[in-house]
Amino acid sequence: MFPSVTPNVCIVGAGIAGAGAAHALRDAADVTLLEADTVGGRMVSGHRDGCVYDYGANYVDPPNDRVEERFRSVVGDDLAETTGDVWIFDESGAIEEGRPNQGVKFSGRDGIDQVVQAFLDASGATVHEHTPVEHLARTEDGWRVTADGDDVACDALVVTPPTWDLFAGADWTADFRDDLVAARKRQSYRTIDSVALHYPFDIDVPYYALVNTDTEHAVGWLSRESCKPGHVPDGEEILIVQLSPAWAAGRPDATPGEAADAASSYAATLLGDDRLADPDWWDHERFIRALPGDRVNPALFEYALEHDLGLAGDWFAGTGRTHAALETGLDAGRRLARDR
Repeated sequence: MFPSVTPNVCIVGAGIAGAGAAHALRDAADVTLLEADTVGGRMVSGHRDGCVYDYGANYVDPPNDRVEERFRSVVGDDLAETTGDVWIFDESGAIEEGRPNQGVKFSGRDGIDQVVQAFLDASGATVHEHTPVEHLARTEDGWRVTADGDDVACDALVVTPPTWDLFAGADWTADFRDDLVAARKRQSYRTIDSVALHYPFDIDVPYYALVNTDTEHAVGWLSRESCKPGHVPDGEEILIVQLSPAWAAGRPDATPGEAADAASSYAATLLGDDRLADPDWWDHERFIRALPGDRVNPALFEYALEHDLGLAGDWFAGTGRTHAALETGLDAGRRLARDR
């Protein structure tokens, strides 16, 4: 347990893993989150012309009733439950129904980043956006974090971004630091181009999304934002087309326009509708660290706790599933509160 004086915990990263850690620590510590960009991480949403669209993580699918209830209780009425199922397609573009009983798929009525913000709001933590962490130093009684030129002293630290350089450059002499750096260097990520395509008409298909099952198609994922309550006005549609990692790997210098042209062309062919080749507007993001490779050794989590350090994030979970990243954050927060 933490000492009787309320401790300070610093969390690097305000994505769903950082938000989970903050939520788990809400009654045990004063928590500060330092985020290099904005709240959400890959759970990011765009807003344009009265539309909301999730162009990073598409939804959260709780793996069981316990996790589902956690989302419902924390996010409340702002939770948006996606309608429709995910169907599948192969290299040839042949579409089939997906597995039955797929379960709920959550976003926020104002975007999936609203889910992350709800966990942060419930935690009572202080969040500093656009505040990149520059340096870490281990101290006798915790950690010192340098961010945006200022030093923050804390009793414990949680690190969620999939970077190794913070630890490599840290003032920290423990042998474990080298093990952690090596593990993070071995962790691979796949890059994905995600494109939002807007159309001033409905698209009448019997599914929410399509996912490629043989990894041989240039499109890995295609979904309809109109299936999420509050996201798209009636009579309009936004398709989220996420090109495959192989497409990105073969075109490292592709421009946003080239990605958008490819996405709209593939959407038209896949759905058999020539109108889809000509969206009236589009948005694009290349996610360099979209999908992590295999999970790192889970023993690192236990060793890190001995140094007042929590590890969390999709890099640690070894999967891009958002609920898994949340669980790593909750675990880190709970263990720091319990074990100190």
